[in-house]
Amino acid sequence: MLAPSWEDHATCLANAEEQDLPRVLVDIGEKAAVNLHQDAFVVIGRDTRPSSEKLSQSVIDGVTVLGGQFHDYGLLTTPQLHYMVYCRNTSGQYGKATIEGYYQKLSAAFVELTKQASCSGDDQRTLKVDCANGIGALKLREMKHYFSQGLSVQLFNDGTKGKLNHLCGADFVKSHQKPPQGIEMKSHERCCSFDGDADRIVYYYHDADGQFHLVDGDKIAALISSFLKEPLLEIGDSLSLGVVQTAYANGSSTRYLEEVMKVPVYCTKTGVKHLHHKAQEFDIGVYFEANGHGTVLFSKAAEMKIKQLAKELEEDKKRKAAKMLENVIDLFNQATGDAISDMLVIEAILALKGLTVQQWDALYTDLPNRQLKVKVADRQVISTTDAERQAVKPPGLQEAINELVKKYRLSRAFVRPSGTEDIVRVYAEADSQVRKCGQPCI
Repeated sequence: MLAPSWEDHATCLANAEEQDLPRVLVDIGEKAAVNLHQDAFVVIGRDTRPSSEKLSQSVIDGVTVLGGQFHDYGLLTTPQLHYMVYCRNTSGQYGKATIEGYYQKLSAAFVELTKQASCSGDDQRTLKVDCANGIGALKLREMKHYFSQGLSVQLFNDGTKGKLNHLCGADFVKSHQKPPQGIEMKSHERCCSFDGDADRIVYYYHDADGQFHLVDGDKIAALISSFLKEPLLEIGDSLSLGVVQTAYANGSSTRYLEEVMKVPVYCTKTGVKHLHHKAQEFDIGVYFEANGHGTVLFSKAAEMKIKQLAKELEEDKKRKAAKMLENVIDLFNQATGDAISDMLVIEAILALKGLTVQQWDALYTDLPNRQLKVKVADRQVISTTDAERQAVKPPGLQEAINELVKKYRLSRAFVRPSGTEDIVRVYAEADSQVRKCGQPCI
């Protein structure tokens, strides 16, 4: 989430020889116009990996030797750490900068929202959660009694036996299109997976025939957008709603949002920082990567307007819609994508709309797609434009892609260099996995 200029500073610092460190720090301070007379305050958290404690202590030593102040929260998920920083940077207006404050704010909003759900015989909704043997298991276990009246969560891969992200977690489920090890799935049972640091989430289920179905970040964005649009229309206010995706978003999700939901969709470069910054341009910005990392941002003006309407509107239906939006604002972690927060949002929406996971999955049908990576000698020979969807170098590459894409219906393809290693990532989708010759594509 660093600004690009600070990424350059971090690279420079990481590559500095030890004896040059003081000079490099001074240079960065001058370039960034850092006020060295202002006390620095650093917020620290760590996860459950054995290396984390030592690394955390190294940060504390570094802050101390430079005369800064710090608060060590100990064990936190990555999104919880972002939440603490956001609370402190807004002088507590966003919330209390404590783990208890985080639990209470999100749970209170969830419980208040789900009170409006019509009872369907079984009040007690149950969800199976694969925690990827990461920090999310520890924190969700601490938190679950806060919202237990509206949702019962069963934790799997909770770190007591398995290794972090080994044959489990959101990335494993998304990449392999199958459930994680260590979780038993019954037909039509709702399950979800966090990633290791609990900032990503994907849902999935087995149908009656035992076939696996993945409900990824694209469908999470579609569900949330369709839910938000209803109370916005009800209160009749002209708040702008936009959805931000990357080139990896399935074409069916983009068409559903634009053509069915009539919601504007924008594409940015890969990387959550790009989506987050674009989402800040709207009154309400929804952003999700296909891998399940995302959240919803509300502008200060939108928050004030919604809270004002929740108090002032006289018509019961409109006031109820405004109140619903007010609770949704508190339920999202607006600092960054957060698996726990997103899980509670999704569960609240499914309860309020009376949807099963199968009905949610049926909002639209994903186009068949493939993602590959190709090892190359030098990834920098390829450069892209248009949010990484068009190759500008080497000459002729984009033209060759265009010729292939023309042959298939609803087809799309792009290549982009990795940001960190000498590989090129390839993505393609079309309306069928079968070649024109009738043979299946492999």
